[in-house]
Amino acid sequence: MANKKSKGLGRGLNELFADNGVNTDEETVVDLDLNVLRPNPYQPRQTFNEDALVDLANSIEKSGVFQPIIVREAPDQAGHYEILAGERRVRASKRADQSQIPAIVRQVTEEQMMEIGVLENLQREDLTPLEEAEAYDMLMTNLQLTQAQVSERLGKSRPYIANYLRLLGLPKAVKDMLQDNQLSMGQARTLLSLKDKSKLGALAKKAAEEKMTVRALEAEVNRLNGKAKKSVKKPLKRKKSPFVRSTENQLQERFGTQVSINETAGKDHKGKIEIDFMSNDDLNRILELLKINQD
Repeated sequence: MANKKSKGLGRGLNELFADNGVNTDEETVVDLDLNVLRPNPYQPRQTFNEDALVDLANSIEKSGVFQPIIVREAPDQAGHYEILAGERRVRASKRADQSQIPAIVRQVTEEQMMEIGVLENLQREDLTPLEEAEAYDMLMTNLQLTQAQVSERLGKSRPYIANYLRLLGLPKAVKDMLQDNQLSMGQARTLLSLKDKSKLGALAKKAAEEKMTVRALEAEVNRLNGKAKKSVKKPLKRKKSPFVRSTENQLQERFGTQVSINETAGKDHKGKIEIDFMSNDDLNRILELLKINQD
């Protein structure tokens, strides 16, 4: 056992630990056996870059681990610990045939455990879009938080959170493509605008195979959406003014979904606003943004 200074984990994590009365400037570092460590049960990251792990393992084999990991005692197994921060270092240490790793043991609540799992990865910016979306959904579900509360806790805008949560409404096959980096976040968001959801999987596959740009995919989505409307006779619409187009953009950013403002030609100047949603959960999210009581 030795005393060392631990490096900071970022402003968000330090504030989280400070709420629990923990001094993050200087703490006791202990050596723990790797076989008593297990991942944070709320770890949102599902995949780890193999090349990066190999490089880190080579570094650890030569120089050891300089920054201790952060753990808590496992609540259901004496002598075991759950990793709050540093799972990559643990995995790389095992690859480097190490038996122990320096660690700081902290007392944290289950709620903090969830937040740390998300924050530690968000600050590293190595989550896939789908993993990030699932992390936000996990916080909302397990801690019974609203989007606004998640936004405030994590320092992200509400539209930013909403845009990621919408990805969870994609079909599984499309989500798998997003997780495997066959589709980008921009492409996935564009696909969500497709009105005929039965064509979503085929279009996603086409976008991946042809390496379509987001702009090209938007054009294809607009073309398919236009086809779906041809069979329905609708009132003549006005050409949208710059003000209407600007308002549409603001509403789309606000609700994190496709929004259309349509005006009909004529003296009555009637029109309508259409807000797309992917599922009941997506609808509830929009109603929450509108502050509409859903009870």
